Amino acid sequence: MKRLLTQFVAIILGLYGIILRVTCRVTLHHDQRSKATEKGYRCVFGTGHAYQISGLISAERGTGAMVSRSRDGGLVVPMLKWCGHVPIRGSSGTGKKGGGPALQAMIKHVLNGQAAMLAFDGPRGPRGQVRKGLAMLAAKSHSAVFFALGRAQRRWILKKTWDRLQIPLPFSRIDMYFSEPLFLDPDESLEHFTLRLQESWNQLQTKYDPEEVNGSIALNHTGQRTAA
Repeated sequence: MKRLLTQFVAIILGLYGIILRVTCRVTLHHDQRSKATEKGYRCVFGTGHAYQISGLISAERGTGAMVSRSRDGGLVVPMLKWCGHVPIRGSSGTGKKGGGPALQAMIKHVLNGQAAMLAFDGPRGPRGQVRKGLAMLAAKSHSAVFFALGRAQRRWILKKTWDRLQIPLPFSRIDMYFSEPLFLDPDESLEHFTLRLQESWNQLQTKYDPEEVNGSIALNHTGQRTAA
C-alpha cells in the first residue's frame, strides 16, 4: 500500500509539472550564455533547493538534474522525465548517497553537449550554502557557472520545510534571473572558487528575492558560516 501511495504521489507531481510547463510563461532576464560559449566554455546552472521547481520548469529539454536517491527524490523523477529532463540519481557527498558517481554522470552529460542544473544546497542544506560540488562540476566539464533564480509571480512557499520550497501556481509568470558567468581561474582552488560562487548567489537572491534571504547560510571569506 505504501509503495502504491508513493507511486500515486509521483504521478501527481509529474502531471503538475507538465501543467506548469504548459501554462506558465517564462521570462528570461540577463541571459548571457553567449559570453561563455564564445569563449569555448560549456554552461552549468546552479540554483537554491527552494527554487528548483521553477528552474526545472524553465530549463531547456535535455537538461541533466541531480536527484537524491531518497524516497522523496524518487517522487520528482516523473516530473523531470515528463518535462523532458534527464534525472541523475545521487546526492552531495560520497558512499551510499551516490554523490561521486552522480557527479561523474553529470560531468559526462555536460561534456556530451547538454546543459546541467544543480540544486547546490541539497538535499538537506544548510539552506543557501553553495557546496563544492558545483565548482567541481564546472572545473571537470570546462564550464562557466550561471546562477539561476526563478521567481514565480504566484507561488506557494512551504515555510516549515528546511529549504522553504517554492511551488509555482499554474498560469503564473516566472521571471528567471541569471547571474554573470563565473569562470574558474587557472590557479584558483575549488575552495576559493566556491566562495566566489557563494557571493554571486547571495547578490542574486538579495536583489531579486530579498524577503527570502533571511535564514539562508552563507560563507564569508574566512570559510565560516554566517547569516546571509
